[in-house]
Parts: sequence; structure tokens; C-alpha cells
Amino acid sequence: METTPLLTPYKMGEFNLAHRVVLAPLTRCRSYGNLAQQHNALYYQQRAAPGVLLIAEANAVSETARGYPNVPGLWSEEQVEAWKPVVDAVHAKGAVFFCQIWHTGRVSPTEFQPNGQAPISSTDKQVTPQVSHDGSVLEFAAPRRLETEEIPHIVNDFRIAARNAIRAGFDAVEIHAGNGYLIDQFMKDGVNDRTDAYGGCLENRCRFAAEVIAAVAAEVGVDRLGVRLSPFADYVDCVDSNPEALALHVIDFMNGLGVLYCHVIEPRMCVNENDGSLMIPHRLLPFRKEFKGTFVVNGGYDREEGDKAVADGYADLVAYGRLFLANPDLPERFRKNAALNKYDRSTFYTSDPVVGYTDYPFLD
Repeated sequence: METTPLLTPYKMGEFNLAHRVVLAPLTRCRSYGNLAQQHNALYYQQRAAPGVLLIAEANAVSETARGYPNVPGLWSEEQVEAWKPVVDAVHAKGAVFFCQIWHTGRVSPTEFQPNGQAPISSTDKQVTPQVSHDGSVLEFAAPRRLETEEIPHIVNDFRIAARNAIRAGFDAVEIHAGNGYLIDQFMKDGVNDRTDAYGGCLENRCRFAAEVIAAVAAEVGVDRLGVRLSPFADYVDCVDSNPEALALHVIDFMNGLGVLYCHVIEPRMCVNENDGSLMIPHRLLPFRKEFKGTFVVNGGYDREEGDKAVADGYADLVAYGRLFLANPDLPERFRKNAALNKYDRSTFYTSDPVVGYTDYPFLD
């Protein structure tokens, strides 16, 4: 048993965290009818412990925000009520529970759109077919470019979803502004081809993100707000010609408001020329230096890398996805330097309420 840098306590605003290990938000496609379920409560409760920060999977902010099957939402009263017992179960274990909210934009087939309409985006450019982890090909619909006057309504959807998250009992809200989804589709010049106030220069492309962040901050308070960014990611054709300048621009805006935390995804793993192993690129330092609040990193971290990130001052907190998914007691395994369960990629997004979801074993 040892206390390494990753396992030291941390105070983030009003939240007293037992250590620096965070459950990353992970879409699991197991909230039938876009409602949180009893098995969702068990899944999060398994990973909850006193002072552990869990970030719930992305919740759709509206019917048009959905891009995948059986994802939870927070646009209706029924959805708020469905989340309450899940949040209560997590709080009963003494954990801190944040809620991520998102809009997938053009990353959506028409089957998830009301009346089979086209998904909305900053653009009318279609995502090219994507090959998923199991070799199947994902097809997305041709999107409809949002009219300028429609954009405030989408901003308001984020605000209402954030309010609903707090009403459901969540401690704070994380805005998903990465991974090629709607906010990213506005920010990145590889997608945004608008000529209005939301396109063109960097400030214009970040206008939608700024309006969403400001609206949610006004609704729930900056002390209960985080933002997730993935400037280097190229998921679903969403790339930017100057990702560093883009992220620094958004971070500067967040600093002006006093946003609680910034959650940034590392670029894809690169190959170590010395031994051929995969390694984390560690390109987030400029953002770490610029952001005034708590800095959270995510992307390929293990125990050793997480320890180093905290010890070096590269990050305050480290979010773990696949490792925490497969190891409900991940912080305890890190503490004991115990072996980890291997994750099963084939069950990440299946709809079974148990298999690959709540059946990963604990140490004891």
C-alpha cells in the first residue's frame, strides 16, 4: 500500500477529493428510451467511494442532440426524475458526481432525429463513413446548416439541460466541447465553413462555444462548471489547422469567467522511436500553464503516467475511461499496485444491462 502523487487528496473549489483519479465520461448506450435505468445506478455506485469524482456519460440536451442508441438525456422532466435515484446512489457512497452534457450535431443518423429530419451542424458537409472498432461501417446523414437565428435556441437547450442536471442532484456540469460533436463542429476550421458571425476567424468560430459556456455558467455557477476540449483530435473529420491557438482562445474565455475546471484530451498515442512502444504525446502543457483553474487530462494514462503527470505539475487530476470501466475499484487497485482487469472493447456500446457493464470483478 502506498500513497503516490495520483492518490493524494485534492481540493477543487468546494469539492474535497480523496485523490486525483477521475472516472471519465463514457457513452455506454444502456439508458433505454433515453432514460437513466436501475442498472445505470449500479454501474456508477460500483465505481463510487468517498471523495471520488465520477463524471457521468454525456447526456443529450435535446431530441436533436442524440447520435447513438440508448443514450440518456436531460431535456424532459421524466429524464430528471430518472436520474435522481442514480445520483442518490452515488452520493450515498460519498462520491462527487458531475454530469456531462452534449449535442452530437452532424454525428447522427436520421433514425435518432425527430421525424427522421436531417441532423443539425455548423455546416452542410457530411461526415465520411467511419469504421468502428468491430469493423462495421457507421454512416451519418447529410446535416442541415443551422440558420444564424436558430443558434440561440441551441444555446438555450444547453442551459436548460444544465439546470436539469442540477435539479436531478448532480454536483456540477461538464460541457462536452470536443470529439467532433456540435461545439467542435463550430470551433474547428476543418468543418466550419460559415460566413456569418459564427464562421471565419477564430473568435467567430468559438462564438457558439463561448455563448454555451456563458449561458451554462450563468445558470449553474462557474464554481459548478467544467469544459471538455479535444483540440488535437480528428474524430469524424473534425480537425483544425491550429489546434493550440484554438484551445488557448477558449481557455482564455474560460479564465475570464472563472470556470472551475478544464478537461483536455491528449492527442492520439505516438510511437516511441527507442523501443516501438506507444506513448502519450504530452502536448497539453501550454493549456495547463494558461488555465487558472483545475486542469484535468485524459487519454491513454496508466498508473505510472498518471503519477508522473501529477508529480510534474502537468495536471491536477487524471481522468480514466477504459481502465475505470473495467476496474470498478481502480483507485484501490492503484493504491495496492494490483493487477487490472482487461477491458472488453466489444461490449463498450452494447445494450446488455450486465455483460461488459456491471460484471467486471472487484479485487475482494
